[in-house]
Amino acid sequence: MAANSNKIEEDFVEAKNNWELEKLYVDLASAKGKALTPVEKKFLRGLLCGFSPAEIANAVYKSRSSSTVRVYLSNGLYKYIEDMLSNQEASSIKVKNWSRVTQLLEKAGYKKGWFQIDVTNNEIIKIEKNKADFDQMKTAQREDWGEAIDVSKFYGRTSELASLKEWIVQERCRLVVLLGMGGIGKTAFSVKLAEAIKENFEYVIWRSLSLAPPLEVILNQLWSLLSPEGETQRQENIERSISQLIECLRSSRCLIVLDHVDSILSNGNDTDLVREYPLSVPPSNPDVKNPSGYVMKQIRYRQGYEGYGELIRRLGDSQHQSCLVLTSREKPQEIAALEGEKLPVRSWKLTGLSNAESWELLKEKGLKNYSEDECRILIEWYAGNPLFIKLVATTIQELFAGNIYEFLEQGTVVFGDIRAILDEQFYRLSNLEKQIMHWLALNRNLVSVRKLQKEIIPRVSQRLILEAIELLQRRSLIERQASGFAQTPVLMEYIAERLIEENFENQDKSGYSLMSQTIFEAQLKNHIREIRLNAEM
Repeated sequence: MAANSNKIEEDFVEAKNNWELEKLYVDLASAKGKALTPVEKKFLRGLLCGFSPAEIANAVYKSRSSSTVRVYLSNGLYKYIEDMLSNQEASSIKVKNWSRVTQLLEKAGYKKGWFQIDVTNNEIIKIEKNKADFDQMKTAQREDWGEAIDVSKFYGRTSELASLKEWIVQERCRLVVLLGMGGIGKTAFSVKLAEAIKENFEYVIWRSLSLAPPLEVILNQLWSLLSPEGETQRQENIERSISQLIECLRSSRCLIVLDHVDSILSNGNDTDLVREYPLSVPPSNPDVKNPSGYVMKQIRYRQGYEGYGELIRRLGDSQHQSCLVLTSREKPQEIAALEGEKLPVRSWKLTGLSNAESWELLKEKGLKNYSEDECRILIEWYAGNPLFIKLVATTIQELFAGNIYEFLEQGTVVFGDIRAILDEQFYRLSNLEKQIMHWLALNRNLVSVRKLQKEIIPRVSQRLILEAIELLQRRSLIERQASGFAQTPVLMEYIAERLIEENFENQDKSGYSLMSQTIFEAQLKNHIREIRLNAEM
């Protein structure tokens, strides 16, 4: 018997060189309730050497059948390891396959390499060995930031970061969507958030969708990072690939950030997805019963990118211990059905920076020659939008020698890249959404949906009005206030300029004088500013 026991202990002896075997045996025995058997120890050493169940069976029994080894592992070792690590981490840890064992035990500190033993004058001295290099290597394997931007200069958002951290870390939200109009700082916020909570995750992966990569590319990248040993098990079928990803998210606590989700959403002009007919021309299709001619441009995925919707839905629906964070100008349609204040799927809308935080931005841009009133007006014009403030600060430096007063006096608010960003979002809207945007720019607040329905020409149904308002909210273009819905000042100015341009085009075709255009422009801008001033009182 002793000879057989010694023979068993000789199998996979190299595991002793890299792992704290005796400590591991003791801790697993505690989780099991009694000592590990020699066979269990042998199979454990095999796993620690990187052997699969089939390879262990071949090495021990000279057999291609691994059923005996798999039974031992599934009914014994895996459960002991799960119980031991769950007790240590105070959270549920699952061993889904043999390749996860070494990763989990290494993370728990059972792998050697941090210390070496030096015997001098009969004393054992522990010397830290390349700990910094080890930590750096470990971090490099667990964190992949892709093209994440530098956020070493980050202003404000303290309360927002605290709230999102509580959602993800304490309340274990598994899907969070960061929404906001262009330039509001969603990308920078997502990076700062990931940095703030990364210690609570085994893996942190940040990816940008700005170039609209196919879903297969993203899934393969995630699979390679989360389960490098299982790279050969990749599935051709998208649904199976998502299932494999969910298994990884269940066995490890992962933080995945997908930035610029709006890049894979339809721009509203994909004719194979939705058509919008002229207001005066009813649809030629007799099956479409919509006499007003309006068709809602729902928030959809670009053709060929519908799989992302399935990914979002399943990661929001399925139970796992990880978190997916999305950033977008528009809320994907799957989120509305899944989200809730007390549910594990939630959305957060980013708004502008405070005055104090915006002042810090202006100082960083080198603006010094200004009064508090001038600075306040400038920030209110752009509603604390950090990108807009940076762009306009550059213009003030280059064209107005840093003088904010001179810039305010010239009166043009929307120009250059600011105009391009707003054009891009406005381009996605249906005619009805555009008309509601016009109406809001010319009225203080949307107090009553019924009132809006009566004033929109041509008249449309209550259903279409509600759908359009809901879509504008999801597109981050209107804000809910105590008295109704409203736009930011920069959007009101943008809408006013569009109305002026459209009026000029119509007058030019009709032979109207330039004087009538000038009068219209002056009256409209005065009306817009009066509305804005009344709203601030």
